[in-house]
Amino acid sequence: MGTLTAQMSSDGSGWRLYVVLFGKRDWPTFRWERSGPVPTVAERRRALAELGYEVAPGAVWSWTEDSRDPDDDSTPVLLIAAVTVRGQEGGAA
Repeated sequence: MGTLTAQMSSDGSGWRLYVVLFGKRDWPTFRWERSGPVPTVAERRRALAELGYEVAPGAVWSWTEDSRDPDDDSTPVLLIAAVTVRGQEGGAA
């Protein structure tokens, strides 16, 4: 298996980490039912491990922001983080 992208997002009500699997209906997902603080890198690493993945060597998390309505800068910001991942060595992924 090659590398994939994991993303983590929040709309202010909690955090969701998921591994993007194109062509699949259900993506492996982990949720934190808190709005803050942002899950730490260690928490994200543990969540990815539970899903059977690990951050690819040399990969770092990148952050971007989005909006429900890009034409209205008064709408709440949606934070999205992304990192390259791979199946864990000996894992189920």
